[in-house]
Amino acid sequence: MPETKQATISSNPQVRAYLERIARSDFGGLHTLTPDQARQGLRLQIPLLGPPEHVAKTEDRTIRLPGRQTPIRIYTPAGSGPFPIVVFFHGGGFVLGGLDTHDGLCRSLANGAEAVVVSVDYPLAPEHKFPAAPDACFAATQWVAENADNIEGDATRIAVAGDSAGGNLAAVVAHMARDRGGPALLFQLLIYPDLDFRRTNASIRELAGKYGNITRDGQHWFMDHYLNSEDEKLDRRVSPLLAPDLAGLPATLIITAEYDALRDEGEQYGQKLKEAGVPVTVTRYQGMIHEFIRHPFDDSRKARLEATAALKKAFSR
Repeated sequence: MPETKQATISSNPQVRAYLERIARSDFGGLHTLTPDQARQGLRLQIPLLGPPEHVAKTEDRTIRLPGRQTPIRIYTPAGSGPFPIVVFFHGGGFVLGGLDTHDGLCRSLANGAEAVVVSVDYPLAPEHKFPAAPDACFAATQWVAENADNIEGDATRIAVAGDSAGGNLAAVVAHMARDRGGPALLFQLLIYPDLDFRRTNASIRELAGKYGNITRDGQHWFMDHYLNSEDEKLDRRVSPLLAPDLAGLPATLIITAEYDALRDEGEQYGQKLKEAGVPVTVTRYQGMIHEFIRHPFDDSRKARLEATAALKKAFSR
């Protein structure tokens, strides 16, 4: 979620108007809030995202996973199945977000990709620290593969997707699926993914606290809530950019934004995937900021169209 401190203004007029509106809200530094206060702040921003698309059907369920009950929301497009499936993990720094904060994006993916989208309400930190989130997301992906017939889905055509922290979880689930012999994944959609907890690259250093990006204190606030120790920052299930072997991962689209502090790690991951022989496209949206794809900007619509076209292409093979 954006912070109002050092609200540097983008050259894009739609982004500029959004950042100015956020600055006027006088929302305090994220690191000064409790998780519950920050979660409420993110929920209050949902009306700024614009009206959501209509989809043919939505259904909220709770599924039983090892050690917990996990809510999911299933979006089914118009037409008759079986449909390909996108398992979606929301952003929010592993602390914030949920089914409602990313409802609009999931609707767009379901309609545009003509796929069933299963949005996973994975356990949040600090109540549930690492590795609760990746473990639940992988288990949810297994559940989807095993129960595809019950959600009008096709178990042979599954992709994972997520934005920010959700992009991290999608990448980690792809690693886990490869290493554990399934489920077989055709594609991963990583939207400005959070992939390197070392926080040392150029975009992190240059853009923290600017253009709506969280400050350095905010970065540590999220990491401290999520992790049990400093050593975990180097775990590839936390920082998949550090994984030694990316060969055999599914074809990938990575979407980054010019003014996003996470820009460089997403693009570095794309380069590593390419070097490992993975088919990958990396698209940087100029003038855009972190979380832009959820907003009603012109380039957000372009990014959603690119994402759904890539998913449809992967599912058609």
